[in-house]
Amino acid sequence: MVASLRRRSAGLGSLSASGLLVGLALAMGLDAGTGSAARAADAATVQEILDGKELYIDSKPARVKDKAASPQQVSTGSSRAQLAFEGGAAGRLNRFSQLKLGASCFLLDKGQILVSGKQNGCTKSSRMSVRGTNYVIDVSESGDAELSVLEGSVEVAPSLDGEPTGAPSTTVEAGQKVQLSPVGVVLAILRLSPSDYTSVLNGPLFSGFSSSLPGFSSLESYIRSYVPGVSIPSVPYAPSVPSFGFPRFF
Repeated sequence: MVASLRRRSAGLGSLSASGLLVGLALAMGLDAGTGSAARAADAATVQEILDGKELYIDSKPARVKDKAASPQQVSTGSSRAQLAFEGGAAGRLNRFSQLKLGASCFLLDKGQILVSGKQNGCTKSSRMSVRGTNYVIDVSESGDAELSVLEGSVEVAPSLDGEPTGAPSTTVEAGQKVQLSPVGVVLAILRLSPSDYTSVLNGPLFSGFSSSLPGFSSLESYIRSYVPGVSIPSVPYAPSVPSFGFPRFF
């Protein structure tokens, strides 16, 4: 009897240890997944094209469901487009924009992009590291850039073609925009006004799109709490937690 109880106790101890190891592995996996999601900019699939057919992958006309992979370039002429990044985030390109896919971030050479979800972005002189957010990058022909953080926070660090230089970074919080020189120097950090939000929400990065945005629910919640009075467009959004179907027994 005593021997039997000892065997049962040992079995429970092994089970507890196994459960602890599984729990740790799952936690580490989730953390790793979060990090990898923010870095997975090496591939993207075309989800939607608006205003004609002027979307290109390496200068070749692209269509919905076409896939681009690093180091390919995705560009627009007079059209706009939405991309689904490999890590689950979405990016909406404005007209006359160009980005290059990369292993750790996409590189926006010119134009404007709205990013929704866990996706790092880069310009030639700055790197934007995120943990799930909604932000807009605008790069002019002269190389000046502006980052607007609509929700969440973004860490901006000087870089050279996406590679960090080791210089100190700047954290840009929700409701702020930062102006950057062509060499990545922070020129100013300003507050986003309600009219700034209205301009973005009613502008080309939202108007006419029907594809979902992974982080739209977070953006909507932030605006309702901190920028009251701003009209929020009714757009589809992807749920933050995947839903699963279960068999019905009654």
